[in-house]
Amino acid sequence: MKKDFGRKLAAVTLALAMAALPVSALAEDLAIPSPTEGSDVFPLEETVTFTGMTKFPAGTEADQNQRTIFKRLEEQTNVHIDWTAIQADQWNDKIALNMANINTLTDFIFSAGFSDSDLLRYADQEVIIPLEDLIDECMPNLKAVFDEYPEYRAMCEDEDGHIWALPWIEQLGSEKTAIQTIGDMSFINRKWMDFLGLEMPTTVDEFEEVLIAFRDHASELQEEFGIEGSIIPMSCIMNDGDQDPAIIINGFGEGIGDPDRGRHIAVTNDKEVICTATLDGFREGLEWLHKLYDEGLIDPEAFTQEWSTYVSKGKSGRYGVCFSWDVANIDNLTDWEPLPALTADVRNITPQNGSFTSGFDRGRCVVTCLAEDPELLCQWLDLMYDPYQSPQNNWGTYGEDDEFDIFEVGTNENGDPMLKHAPLGDASPVEVREAESVNGPLAILDKNYGIYVTCPDDAQYRLDWIKDIYTPDMNNDYVYPNVLMSIDDTEELSNLMADISKTINAAKSDFVMNGVDDDKWEDLQDSLDAYGLDDYLEIFQKYLDAYFAAQE
Repeated sequence: MKKDFGRKLAAVTLALAMAALPVSALAEDLAIPSPTEGSDVFPLEETVTFTGMTKFPAGTEADQNQRTIFKRLEEQTNVHIDWTAIQADQWNDKIALNMANINTLTDFIFSAGFSDSDLLRYADQEVIIPLEDLIDECMPNLKAVFDEYPEYRAMCEDEDGHIWALPWIEQLGSEKTAIQTIGDMSFINRKWMDFLGLEMPTTVDEFEEVLIAFRDHASELQEEFGIEGSIIPMSCIMNDGDQDPAIIINGFGEGIGDPDRGRHIAVTNDKEVICTATLDGFREGLEWLHKLYDEGLIDPEAFTQEWSTYVSKGKSGRYGVCFSWDVANIDNLTDWEPLPALTADVRNITPQNGSFTSGFDRGRCVVTCLAEDPELLCQWLDLMYDPYQSPQNNWGTYGEDDEFDIFEVGTNENGDPMLKHAPLGDASPVEVREAESVNGPLAILDKNYGIYVTCPDDAQYRLDWIKDIYTPDMNNDYVYPNVLMSIDDTEELSNLMADISKTINAAKSDFVMNGVDDDKWEDLQDSLDAYGLDDYLEIFQKYLDAYFAAQE
């Protein structure tokens, strides 16, 4: 696998006079450190141009050089990026074609989000170059992160010690309090419960009674709260990541649920990798969801609706229970509360795999074989890991020429400049951030909150929810870690997962809609066996064992 490659922030509270200053002058007057401060490289005497590829959310600025963040970076470095920007919902269809065509390939892919299989395939084809030496020699910001948190470097390395991509790291809590431990958080309409005199449910039976009350008092709810459209006691999007209702079946059987909606695996307290779809609790939980569906308590569109439809109905105030990363993306914070773990056979919340090391994406940014000056390019990319720059790339910036800024410019307790999150009000966190952020490689560390940037309000209240409501019920000691497997195992796992995951997802939807009997259950197990479930779990187990062995 070894290859011999050639070395190739204006705040909304600023005075109007300040707002009239150029962006660079504004930052200078406020003493906000430039990400190039202290560098003996930037700004360059003459403009250098690199080609880059990235994606952007639909409905936001397509011209990346019109985004304030990239405008500032060009002013501060004299590095111009000739962007190929692809709308996010078209990314998967276009990126593979662009990577395979020398005429469309760029010097780097800024916000790639490549899977392990993608990374190793492109590495084997010599389309991308290894970065470990460049990180050590040209990227002091990222190297400092790796030196302080060696687990991140280890998670980026392949079996030969190569690093093929620059990571995205977002620390918000750790271990069982990390913000990523729960993605598909369940929320219940407190306003409706108060109106109907209902208490917060703690068991699956109590939860069902609440949903029935929502259904049976629909006309009263519509009249009281001026709701147009039918009342939907519970809505979700089956098999759609954070909108999937898997969290509420954690209490059945073994108490595992289905915390990994992509791979359908979990790690027991005996350090054994298991497939959740083979567990009695999985079947019992889906049987219970079918009962709710049969009683008209679950949105009939839950199996087919897209995100836009899901949000539209939520914004109309029609939901009693919904699932998402943050209910503010669906409705509002005032009327909703997180739904605690529901007791069935047991009471448990299974954390998501990979969550104990907080937010991490191994394949965020790659440098391709076309880069004629990879050293300079990596020096520019290292600026993304600056403690002032990373929060802006991740969430948004200040001084935008629009209605809303993610950040205001303020000071920390020592009087040093600090980016302060502006109140979101009724704005959707997702929509506001998509309009301003550029993502890409970055590192936001817990130790930097309160020094360089404040913790965002929506992250803080989510961290509080997890710590206070869910962490006490997390009885699993382990999650499957972020590990980079060999190319052979990655490819085999990818092939196995294609059939196994598709089969499980189809069964989930079928069982909830139509119920499950012994014949259906046995058919599922036989199908999983035929698709190589034993081999699938064996690969996962091999790397889990190696992960724990390395820590001994």
